[in-house]
Amino acid sequence: MSSKPIPLNEFIILQRGHDLPQKDRADGDIPVVASTGIAGYHNEAKAKAPGVVIGRSGSIGGGQYITQDFWPLNTTLWVKDFNGHNERFIYYLLRSIDFSSFNVGSGVPTLNRNHLSSILIDDKGRQFEDEVAKILGDIDDKIELNTQTNQTLEQMAQAIFKSWFVDFDPVKAKMETLAAGGSNEDAELAAMSAISAKTIDELHSMKASNPEAFANLAETAALFPAAVQDSELGEIPEGWEVKTLSSMIRLTGGGTPKRSEEKYWNGDIPWFSVRDVPSDGNVFVVDTEEKITELGLKKSSTKILPKGTTIITARGTVGKLALVGTDMCMNQSCYGIRGKEVGDFYNYFNLKEAVATLQRNTHGAVFDTITTKTFDTYSLAFGGLEIANSFDGLIAPLLQKVEGNGRQNRELAALRDTFLPKLLSGEVELNEI
Repeated sequence: MSSKPIPLNEFIILQRGHDLPQKDRADGDIPVVASTGIAGYHNEAKAKAPGVVIGRSGSIGGGQYITQDFWPLNTTLWVKDFNGHNERFIYYLLRSIDFSSFNVGSGVPTLNRNHLSSILIDDKGRQFEDEVAKILGDIDDKIELNTQTNQTLEQMAQAIFKSWFVDFDPVKAKMETLAAGGSNEDAELAAMSAISAKTIDELHSMKASNPEAFANLAETAALFPAAVQDSELGEIPEGWEVKTLSSMIRLTGGGTPKRSEEKYWNGDIPWFSVRDVPSDGNVFVVDTEEKITELGLKKSSTKILPKGTTIITARGTVGKLALVGTDMCMNQSCYGIRGKEVGDFYNYFNLKEAVATLQRNTHGAVFDTITTKTFDTYSLAFGGLEIANSFDGLIAPLLQKVEGNGRQNRELAALRDTFLPKLLSGEVELNEI
């Protein structure tokens, strides 16, 4: 395959982004793109889709592929003219380049586009670009589909938690049915409808076609009372009790092995910090940027967190959550949280419900900090272990799917990142894939 080296600044035309202070932004759905990702939205675009953006200041290089009209900030360089090249190929090409040697900033990393003429690109033709973009794009599209699926599944699980334990929908359904003159059987069916989102007619069909599923649903509905009682939180289901979050959880602190001791680092034990917080739709953390050794674990205050633990970031960036998907440890800016009695999924979604309150009640003169006392500031209505365990059992398949998709995404991303340099260099030919 013929190839002719061309300077990057001739291969494509890169343009510095545009200033847009927060005070000048208007409500809209146009993404405002910074060097590290979408930084907000505006009602006006400066660039047409599809677009490719790299970091110019703060974070340099990388690459973002933008599928809608957008506003690139002045901390970025964006491709003003693709010169007839495949847009998605250009995205992968720029991602493959290490721009760190072009850093001209003495403090803040900065990339000057005028210094990019020394980067030579092999022009292998549009057909080659189209095929590479298709191969790598298909992988990224599958990753995006998995991510969207995970976001939907997590939202479903969160909605169920809120319906049961915050809005008390099954209880209200029973009360409304009885108040309208319905029988106890009618009230139970109403609660089953609230839990399953099925109509009464659909429930009757379920009873005939799948009596076991109907019976299981009826058992769940029976866990909810048909009355409420007054409490310090307002009206809560009859027989439920008000508990503080702190009374329901066990906290584990973290730690950092000495950086000066090389034998403590680069082992095989995942070590979580805020940079490892999963992105939207990924819930679980199964790997970390840094790892420590058994000796590092032994010689520091960090501890192993078993799978199912919820990690919450507690200092600086507070209130980010992650479900531990494999045994790991963490630094001292986080807490590991498990329920004293409740299951791991109830614990996770209970914490998601509590996060806003915890963030409002942080302490610290310099950094916002969640302390052990912060967990005393959130109270909830608790209906007992049986109903909490029923919730865990119901959403377990959803979260297992989320975890599986997340693991597949990691494998797909590794495959993509392996193919990328080899395809561009010619080490792997297109007909070999």
